[in-house]
Amino acid sequence: MRINTNAASLVAQEASTNTTKNLNSSLEKLSTGLRINKASDDASGLAIADKLRTQASSIGQSISNGNSAVSLTQIADKAMAEQSNILDTIKTKLVQASTDTTSDDGRKAIGKDITKLLDQLNNIASQTNYNGTTLLQGASAGAGASKLTFQMGETSADTISTTSGVQANVAGLTLSGLKASADVGFTSAGSARSLMKNVDSAINTLNGWRADFGSTQNQLESAIRNQMTQQTNIKAAESVIRDVDYAQESA
Repeated sequence: MRINTNAASLVAQEASTNTTKNLNSSLEKLSTGLRINKASDDASGLAIADKLRTQASSIGQSISNGNSAVSLTQIADKAMAEQSNILDTIKTKLVQASTDTTSDDGRKAIGKDITKLLDQLNNIASQTNYNGTTLLQGASAGAGASKLTFQMGETSADTISTTSGVQANVAGLTLSGLKASADVGFTSAGSARSLMKNVDSAINTLNGWRADFGSTQNQLESAIRNQMTQQTNIKAAESVIRDVDYAQESA
């Protein structure tokens, strides 16, 4: 019989300590909803879960970037749609001025109308912007808009860009000759007729720029849909590692 050391008591204390430790750990997990609350819970799992969380956060920001970029392309598209309407009206007025049933005074009045329309075309180009960045011309009327690049992923290579060189004003659409003739009034049906090709060319150029913005918008929307799916799957993968199974932990 040994009386100096109470081995049974020591075993009971050890068991009690371990049980209390396990109980506290379970209560912590149940209260936070997380299986991993500190690195010692699962060191490798924590590293993987943190990497997945960073990836999901980055993709979430790129989705926000994409939504902002879609808004930008829509602003540019609507502005160019109005410019297209203006060019259609100008073409109609030129057709009216190109016939001899229109008087000289009538052609002068048409010239004034076209001058006002071209001024509004310039106004749209200079005023259309997103967060201070002009979209349909450069910083000055004589320069084209710079290429805009949108970050749409986790790496520096994951970008989508607009077309550079958009200059949807009188100078950029090569309508300066039409503007000069309209300012002084068309002198004859022939002079008005000779400018119709210029307007046709401007319409084609504007439609090309508008199509480029539309293609960029489609590309952005596709990227957003793909990244939303990625983000959902990544968060689900993180949850499997980080979140606690309530039923299992309660048991």
